[in-house]
Amino acid sequence: MSEFTVLDHPLIQHKLTRLRDETTDTKIFREVVDEISSLMAYEITRDVPLTTRKVRTPLGLDADGHFVDGLQLGVVPILRAGLGMIHGILQIVPMAPVGHIGIYRDPDTLEPRDYYCKLPSDSEKRTLIVVDPMLATGGSAIAAINFIKKQGAARIKFNCILAAPEGVAALRAAHPDVSIYAAGLDEKLNDHGYILPGLGDAGDRIFGTK
Repeated sequence: MSEFTVLDHPLIQHKLTRLRDETTDTKIFREVVDEISSLMAYEITRDVPLTTRKVRTPLGLDADGHFVDGLQLGVVPILRAGLGMIHGILQIVPMAPVGHIGIYRDPDTLEPRDYYCKLPSDSEKRTLIVVDPMLATGGSAIAAINFIKKQGAARIKFNCILAAPEGVAALRAAHPDVSIYAAGLDEKLNDHGYILPGLGDAGDRIFGTK
């Protein structure tokens, strides 16, 4: 079964509370999503392999330097809300290419529908970090990862800000090889598939739309 990790660092938890607050406006919400995404990226990339080579210091001495190989990572936001997490992650791993996958949830059936996918051409060589602020029913994440695997990707992680137990269970059952990272795990879903107590519709709050 896949690993599920709640990143309980105090700064991450503080920022998650800012996101939950209904008085947080669009500007601040967007900025905090950016910040929390950067903080989470540190933990999610903890196992990225390093290469070693010598560097010359200002004192004229050689030292062993450690570098993240540019071919190690890729980031794939699930449109549209996942776009809000990209800038924060790229501040930590600016060399990572960004793919996109469009998935929407049918409001009546709650089933995912895909409409767009463009991935790095060498995805099979990379660990792809799939990002979406919310893991609710798990349908969108499962559909996105299904599609990405069909394109040849073998190493995938899923990064969300908030998860529901139902979504975590569904994603782990469908993709036991995919590690899941979240800033928080909430109580349950309501009848409309929204996370409770949640933080509202992340896409609407990031982009200021209804």
